[in-house]
Amino acid sequence: MRQTVQNLEESKIREVANAGMGRSDVLPFWFGESDEVTPDFIRQAAIASLQAGETFYAHNLGLPELREAISAYAGKLHGPVGVERIAVTSGGVNALMLACQAVVDAGDEVVAVTPVWPNLTAQALIMGAKLKRVSLTPKHGAWTLDLPRLLDAITPATRLLIVNAPNNPTGWTLSRDEQRAILEHCRKTGTWILADEVYERLYFETTPNHCAPSFLDVAQADDRLIVVHSFSKSFLMTGWRLGWLAMPPALTHHMGTLSEFNTSCASGFTQRAAVEAMRRTDEVTPRVVAHLKTCRDTLVPLLQALPGVELTPAKGGMYAFFKLDGFDDSLALAKRLVAEAGIGLAPGNAFAPEAQGWLRWCFASKDVARLRQGVDRLATWLSR
Repeated sequence: MRQTVQNLEESKIREVANAGMGRSDVLPFWFGESDEVTPDFIRQAAIASLQAGETFYAHNLGLPELREAISAYAGKLHGPVGVERIAVTSGGVNALMLACQAVVDAGDEVVAVTPVWPNLTAQALIMGAKLKRVSLTPKHGAWTLDLPRLLDAITPATRLLIVNAPNNPTGWTLSRDEQRAILEHCRKTGTWILADEVYERLYFETTPNHCAPSFLDVAQADDRLIVVHSFSKSFLMTGWRLGWLAMPPALTHHMGTLSEFNTSCASGFTQRAAVEAMRRTDEVTPRVVAHLKTCRDTLVPLLQALPGVELTPAKGGMYAFFKLDGFDDSLALAKRLVAEAGIGLAPGNAFAPEAQGWLRWCFASKDVARLRQGVDRLATWLSR
C-alpha cells in the first residue's frame, strides 16, 4: 500500500454519520444531499432504458445524445460550449479525479482555496502533489477571499489551482471580476484551473440566467480550464453517480482514454435518465432552487437567534455554515450533538483546519418543519 494512501484521513463527516446512522431519534443534516427523491419522469426514463435492454457498455465520453444535451444546456447558461469539450463521468467525484489525473504529476504544486469539500484536496495528495492552501477568511459569519493573497500564491511553479464556488461548506461565491483576475493571472503563470461548479444553479442572488458566475463565462475554449459539474444537486440525482467535464477540445480525447482506465464509462440507463433531466430541466431545477431558498430563509434566522451563533446566509449552495461560541473542537461537538441532542451535523474541521469550531448544516430538507425541529433541539441542548 502506498504511504500516501495510508496517510489519507478518513472522512470526519462519515465519522459523525456513523455514530448516528440507523438511529430514529437523530435528525440527519450531515450529508450534502436533499432528502427528496429524484423526480419520477427521470426515474421512468432509466426504467424504460433497462426495459429496452440497454445494459451494455457506453462510449468512454458518454452517450452522444447526452453530450449534445449538456453542450446545449451549458451554452444556454454561459455561451457556446461545444460538444467536443464535453465528457460524461461516473459522478462529479469521478470528474474531479479524472481532472487531477490528467494534469497533475507527483511533486507538482497544487493550490487550493479552502475550506472545501475534503475530496478536492485529497485527490491532489493521492496524485503525489505538494498542496498549498489559501484560506478564505470569516468576517461576521461570512467567508471572503483575499484575492491578492491567492494570486501571490499562484506562481509559474503552480501546476493546478482548485477552486469550488459556490463553495461547500461556506456558501462563498466568486464574482465575475475575481474570476477574470484569476484567469488572467493563471494564463501568465501557465497554471491549470480546476473549477468545481456543481452548485452553480443553487444560487439565491438575482441574475439573468439564474446561475452563479462561472469561469465558462469569461474563458476561451482553449484556456487551461477544466470545469466540473454533476447531476446530483440541482437535479436531485445524488445516488445516480453522474457528472460531466467541460475542458479544452485538445484534452477531450485523452480524457476519454483516461476514463477507460477508471470506470470505462457511465452506465447507459443512468445517462438516458440524464437526457430526460436535461430535456425537462425547467420542471426540476427552478423548483429545487426556490425550495432551497425557503429552507435557507427558514433556518438561518432561527440559528441567528440562538446565543453565541455566528452565521451569515449563504449566496449559494445548500448549507448553513456557523460557529458556536465556546466550542473549539468541531468533531467532538458534532459527536456530542448526535449523542445528546439528536442532531447530525458535519464538523467544520472536515473541510480544513481553519474551519475548526464551525459546523455545516445541510438545509436541503423536503419538510421545512424538520429544520425547525432541529433548531429546537439545538436550543434545548444549549440551554442545558
